[in-house]
Amino acid sequence: MSPDILFSTANTVAVLGWLVLGFAVLCRNDWLRDQLAGRWLPLAFAGFYSVLIFFFFGRGPGGFGSLGDVQALFTSPWMALAGWVHYLAFDLFIGALIARRVMAAGLPRVVLLVLLPTTFLFGPLGLLLSEFTLLALRPRALAAPEE
Repeated sequence: MSPDILFSTANTVAVLGWLVLGFAVLCRNDWLRDQLAGRWLPLAFAGFYSVLIFFFFGRGPGGFGSLGDVQALFTSPWMALAGWVHYLAFDLFIGALIARRVMAAGLPRVVLLVLLPTTFLFGPLGLLLSEFTLLALRPRALAAPEE
């Protein structure tokens, strides 16, 4: 199988994982949020990543010693695929963590309409925004009467 086909497959699975996460938040389904989107799908990506690293790491140019080495490392389609799967695994894991923390803090789920897409598209920016959101809104959410 080619790296292009595996790339497309990984992207499709990632989008489905994010849709499951969104559905879990909408329906308040902790199992889908925490287990499927937050654990098993990221673990599947981690397993796939591990196989790619086992078979392809060190077989081409590059490394981690300089920015140029990292650029050279990702000239291999297989290592670029491994790097992408790395992103997919961690972004979905962090997205589920953000959803769990926002819901546990009692914040309105509507804030996840901004946080989850930002995390999906720009991982660390979504994490940073979620921390600012939790700091800014948590005291108000805890002080609000329960519905």
